[in-house]
Amino acid sequence: MEWKELWRMISEACVSLAGKLALALAVLLVGRLIVSLIKKRFLNTKKAEKLDPTFRSYMRTAARVTVEAIVIAAIVGILGVPIASIIAVISAAGAAIALALQGSLSNLAGGLMLIFFRPFRVGNYIEADGHQGTVTEIGIFYTTLRTFDNKQVFLPNSKLISASLVNYSAEKTRRVDVSCSVAYGSDVETVQKAILDYAASHPLILQTPPPAVRMTEMGESSIDFTVRVWAETKNYWDVKFDLTENIYALFRREGIEIPFPQMDVHIKQ
Repeated sequence: MEWKELWRMISEACVSLAGKLALALAVLLVGRLIVSLIKKRFLNTKKAEKLDPTFRSYMRTAARVTVEAIVIAAIVGILGVPIASIIAVISAAGAAIALALQGSLSNLAGGLMLIFFRPFRVGNYIEADGHQGTVTEIGIFYTTLRTFDNKQVFLPNSKLISASLVNYSAEKTRRVDVSCSVAYGSDVETVQKAILDYAASHPLILQTPPPAVRMTEMGESSIDFTVRVWAETKNYWDVKFDLTENIYALFRREGIEIPFPQMDVHIKQ
């Protein structure tokens, strides 16, 4: 074979490869543009805002992964890699891949179940797997919580489906329980009336169901009471802190003695 013929073949191969690479790059750029358009034009529009935030968050991640998978398959085809061979190799290694990715597949299935059954939504305050926080995103594999001290916690979706979960935001109202103690000798009715009068005057405490104050225990050095009031879920912590702080101030103002551990010692001579 002459050098000219060899050079011509090499040149044609390079031109063909360059064309394929340019086309593959164009497909990659178009794919990224499509992902960006999906986020901006479809998932961030006014119509999309009407959708449930949980569903919208999941769809954003699912759409990105789907488009990227299509782009990769298209690039592989453009570069001339035989798809049939790739499928055969993947099929042969399917068992190994399934074992390696069984945790991820469980999380993927868990994400779909979270979207379908809706045990919680974006914005709910939940407790799961020993963590508490506000749900900020439900992704394909993980759900993200933001804690009170502004930390991010990533929980695998599979654990959220299989383990016990508490949704503190599921109902519109919550009961607030606060315990308090007074010294022996205090008048029970006076204590109850003072707390109930305060509960009736608090703007965030609901009057239906009515507030309740009951003596629950006679301790070693105190009479213990349980205060139970209802509040809107969003006001739970404000009401709980207000009760704790103001009952103490109320007792001091009313002259109700607040007990402390003590021991009477009698000496016989």
